[in-house]
Amino acid sequence: MDRRTFMAGCLGGSLGLPLLAPAEGAQAQAGLTKIIFPFAAGAGGDTLCRLIAQEMAPVLQRTMVVENRTGGDGLIGIKAVKGASPDGSMVLVTTGPTMYLLPMVETTPSFDTSKDFMPVSLLARFEFALVMGPGIDATDFKAFVAWLKSHPDKTSFGVPSNGTIPHFMGSRLEKDLGIPLTRVPYRGSAPILNDLVGGHISFGITTLADALPQHRAKGVKIIAVSSAERSPFAPEVPTLKESGIDLVADAWYGMWLPAGSPPDFASKLGAAASAALAKPEVREKLTAIGLIPVGSNADGLSKELAANTAFWQPIVKATGYKIEN
Repeated sequence: MDRRTFMAGCLGGSLGLPLLAPAEGAQAQAGLTKIIFPFAAGAGGDTLCRLIAQEMAPVLQRTMVVENRTGGDGLIGIKAVKGASPDGSMVLVTTGPTMYLLPMVETTPSFDTSKDFMPVSLLARFEFALVMGPGIDATDFKAFVAWLKSHPDKTSFGVPSNGTIPHFMGSRLEKDLGIPLTRVPYRGSAPILNDLVGGHISFGITTLADALPQHRAKGVKIIAVSSAERSPFAPEVPTLKESGIDLVADAWYGMWLPAGSPPDFASKLGAAASAALAKPEVREKLTAIGLIPVGSNADGLSKELAANTAFWQPIVKATGYKIEN
């Protein structure tokens, strides 16, 4: 499988925030920190970076610059921080799945999260949704499953890309429901939703934020969310666990430094990020694009990463999915 088929997944949406301009010739010792975001500008994670950078800069008395190092499904930016000097000049903000799924699916892992990086803070969560097209005669998850069983030739479902959380959610659903499912990889959520409306696939697994506009317009129907509790963005929709599927599969953004960075700087950085995420104006802007602000310390991020790794490792291994590198 070609690496380009793997996409760790970011939320769509942008607040139109301006780029933060770097100080010309500034060095780490002079107080410049680059926040490396390994995906394109304009998405939800990029907006998250720019919002907290603006808030953290005066607290840390450093120039905070957000830099998009795209490519390799997040790997270009991740490797840039991995190889950076541990002097506070580079910080990585990326999705949790990039940090635990990439090492699982690469034939030769490019990095070891626990050895190559120092955890700083969990930043924000986002959720996934099980979305069905208008051609399915079902009002809830139980009826949806019954429909799938009675239409074995119409069990194709869309995912934003191979190797993502939605991919492996589909594998888990196939096992739990005992129904053969046909996964169809797309390039993002938008074409999935278009094909759902057009009746080309029966259901899809996308980020909740991407599916909500069509759901509210009644073009598609979200029948379950993958979070541990009902989403504040769609409180009327039950979770998969409420629907009888023992699966919690949300995702999140975290912050890391290169291994060997000064612990006191990591602590100050995490505290500044958490303080930024606690501000009402920041929380309002993030929730508007489907992100749930969290904020934590290094231990909180480490525990989240360990729990996700332990949960997804056997599921991913059972699929046999690998990326050649």
